[in-house]
Amino acid sequence: MVQHRDRAPARLFRHGSSSISALVFAAGAVALWSTNALVGKSLLATHPVSQVQFLQFAGAALVFALIRFMSREAAPSVAPRAAAAALAVGIIGLVGTMMLQYIAFASMPVIEANLVAYTWPLMVAAAVIAFDNPRRPALLGLAAVLGFVGVALVISGGRENNWFQGDLVGYFAAFGSALCMAFYSVMVGRLATSPDRLLLPSSLVGVALALLWSAGEGVAWPAGMDLALGLYLGAGPMGLGYYFWSRALKLEGSGKVAVVAYLTPIASTLLLTLSGEQLTTTAIAGAVLVIGSCIAVGLERSEAQDYV
Repeated sequence: MVQHRDRAPARLFRHGSSSISALVFAAGAVALWSTNALVGKSLLATHPVSQVQFLQFAGAALVFALIRFMSREAAPSVAPRAAAAALAVGIIGLVGTMMLQYIAFASMPVIEANLVAYTWPLMVAAAVIAFDNPRRPALLGLAAVLGFVGVALVISGGRENNWFQGDLVGYFAAFGSALCMAFYSVMVGRLATSPDRLLLPSSLVGVALALLWSAGEGVAWPAGMDLALGLYLGAGPMGLGYYFWSRALKLEGSGKVAVVAYLTPIASTLLLTLSGEQLTTTAIAGAVLVIGSCIAVGLERSEAQDYV
């Protein structure tokens, strides 16, 4: 019994250290993701989606390759089935999320696409209710519902015109992007594969697909500042953003980091409003609902993890 008591402080210290590291990684991911819609909007004004996507995946592949090169971790032996599952998670989570998100950006108002695509944290909360037997499912469900209501208010109140001013395909693409990212966030922490080994092959698949997509369009490629911004989207929000988020989930599961991650749609929407996108009183009320629901969901899941 004495030995167990002696080991308890060490376990608590290690858990606290991993929690802090997870929050730092999650905050880094959110900071990078928050710039995604703003920079993407400026590039899509003058360049097709396929070119922007190619630059993104190329930049991300370079970052993941550099991380892999600098890592001293020996490659573990992985069963073929497990390796295929990890690749599928990476392709859905990285390629599916980003391609669908940028199709949405190009097909509808960016501020709407951004909010719909970033409902994935609330989808993760819904998955927790369905599969993880949370301590307070009713509270978690209510918070998630209020979050979606808040997103609806932001979309409806973000502009003076009516809803759904873009192509209907864009709304389906934005929702599909959110589903892909929610799936990735639920699955990545359960895989034995390290983030760099998971994301590098997925980004290379994205490079190949985007290159084939852009090859048939025959337009001039970005240069100068546009080229730099495209590579930033790949190296920053896509590359380091995904790597930081994956590391956070590996360290902390999907508990405390949720409090930070759920603020991504708010931070990115604020940046869009600073760039000239209008946000009305109705939209501000919706943003308050989203922030409140995100914090409630994150705290409930964090308490549940501490309880366990």
